[in-house]
Amino acid sequence: MAILTTSYLGQSFGAVDVFSGVSVSIPNDGKVGLVGPNGVGKTSLLRVLAGFSQPTNGAFQLARGTRLGYLHQESARAFNGRSHTVYNEMRTVFASLQAAGERLRQMEAEMAAGDFSDELFEQYSALQEKFEMAGGYDYEIRIKQVLTGLGFAEADWGLPLDHLSGGQKTRALLARLLLERPNLLILDEPTNHLDVEAIEWLEGALKTWPGAILVVSHDRYFLDKVVNRIWEMHPGGIENYRGNYSAYVQQRQERWERMQTEFADFQERLAKEMDYIRRNIAGQRTQMAQGKLSRLSREVEAVRAGGLGMLSKLRSKGWAQVKASLACDLKRPAATVGELQQRIGGLRGPSRPLALNMKLSASHRSGRLVLRTKGLQIGYPSKLLFTAEDIELHRLECAALIGGNGTGKTTFLRTILEQLPPLAGEIRPGASLQIGYLSQAHDDLNLENTVLDELLRYEPMDISQARHYLARYLFRQDDVYKRVGDLSGGERGRLALAALALQGANFLLLDEPTNHLDIPAQEALQAALEQFEGTILLVSHDRYLVNRLATQIWNLENGRLGVFNGRYQSFIEQRDQARDLAREAAAQARADSKKAIGSNGTTGLSKNEQRKRAEALAQLEHEIGEIEMSLARLGENLQTATQAQSFDKIQSLSVEYAVAETQLEQLMAQWEKMTHE
Repeated sequence: MAILTTSYLGQSFGAVDVFSGVSVSIPNDGKVGLVGPNGVGKTSLLRVLAGFSQPTNGAFQLARGTRLGYLHQESARAFNGRSHTVYNEMRTVFASLQAAGERLRQMEAEMAAGDFSDELFEQYSALQEKFEMAGGYDYEIRIKQVLTGLGFAEADWGLPLDHLSGGQKTRALLARLLLERPNLLILDEPTNHLDVEAIEWLEGALKTWPGAILVVSHDRYFLDKVVNRIWEMHPGGIENYRGNYSAYVQQRQERWERMQTEFADFQERLAKEMDYIRRNIAGQRTQMAQGKLSRLSREVEAVRAGGLGMLSKLRSKGWAQVKASLACDLKRPAATVGELQQRIGGLRGPSRPLALNMKLSASHRSGRLVLRTKGLQIGYPSKLLFTAEDIELHRLECAALIGGNGTGKTTFLRTILEQLPPLAGEIRPGASLQIGYLSQAHDDLNLENTVLDELLRYEPMDISQARHYLARYLFRQDDVYKRVGDLSGGERGRLALAALALQGANFLLLDEPTNHLDIPAQEALQAALEQFEGTILLVSHDRYLVNRLATQIWNLENGRLGVFNGRYQSFIEQRDQARDLAREAAAQARADSKKAIGSNGTTGLSKNEQRKRAEALAQLEHEIGEIEMSLARLGENLQTATQAQSFDKIQSLSVEYAVAETQLEQLMAQWEKMTHE
């Protein structure tokens, strides 16, 4: 059953169509990713569906009783007029549970005072069961879990909402929406303002979400992990694809190839039909030829206005339905053979949406060794940022430098570029290198130049040649005369890539190259980098790009750069295995510590104190063992529920697992403290 259905939904302002022809539906458990180029109307569609804006055409319907939650792309004004702390704002979600808890305490006080009536006991039992089923005993843990997962340090929980930055407010609104658990969750760029760790947590939360999700995101890796269908938005409507983002890319290619074949077949049939009409329009079979002319005229007009997909609708629903769905674009069908032939000549085959046409070519080949470091320390005279494991990067390899904000990634690039000296050790560049650098802020661009002048600053060429080149980066007509300082982030990114491609570099240093780029531009950049016959050092939070390109992962964490030879997905798997091994090692350390304490006692403590300490440790370790067994059991149950696609069980088990993990962490902290006292 569908929780949301739209029929030929559209919105326009005056003569400008923002979007049109949107006919889609979301099942109750559907997780939909909405993709398309910037400016196609994705956010406008979300605002209409969320009730913040009105459509000018068509209609949409929500299932009865649907609770809808909407995350704006920028939610800086989400909490205007509210002075709660972050934590207390989350508690407002559970106001009814808090009231029920207070009523339970009142009943307990009445019973403690001597009221043992059956009526009171029945009311208490019924309310307690309802309270427990609604999560009354674990909502505080859920709040802590969600805030921590979305990157709020515990020290920030007490901040007043009006003291938060715009990004923090967006995260706080997302946290509240997750706690509210609406039936339909509409999210506009939810990974903005989140670091990779928080994005990974959000992916886990949304994968087990029991309701429906509609999400706009430029994060392709996130879409791969979360959604089970993709809506591709274009000016004429939406194409529906089953599966995640990677499945969509494959299906889209197959669809384009199929459409090309279908169009060629349609043209071949048109030629045969027109030949018949010409030979018989004035002969004995005039009536049959006239019928073919009428039918063919309608088919050609339907295809011209709505594409090949309109043929099946014309045949199944009739001309009246086609007219209703394409009223604004439809012309009167051709009435004569000459007019029809002219219309056929004007048909255009399926064409892909405009996208970057980028090619990166190295002017010459570098040596086999591109970069080597030894004993390297990176930072500033007053601050060491990290120490690096010795590095070797060879020609045609791609290294991805990953790590949290402020760990020193950009500083490392500047050190390679010799803009900063290393604090210690050395960097040895290879032979015959020509480095091309794309900075995160695009600060090499002259903001006062026009787009055209800025390109000519990098390489002099004829104006017509320059305009033709810029058109490949989607700067067309008067766009080339825009001032660079007036460009959007995405436009500056495209201009910076256009300048980079002129340099003929054989070693690319790329600092967040997909920032501000829409998905079609990200795909074009990825294709160009995959075909690049040179070496790449990539700093990026774009995990999809990293996973496709990187042959080495340089991971910056806790002041150390470690090198992993392999793909990003393999790195993640090894990282997770290491965390599991660390947990097992901690369990073994507890056992060893217990044995040592039992045999040697504790220096400086009396025998009575040693006995009490040993008893407390034994009780603590017993509780830790119980919770570890509980986690193992819950993990098995979660796997079974996931295979059975039992979403209610997945949600409840996930909460239980999170509660148990939190308890284990607290007990482990107590154990660490006791064993080191």
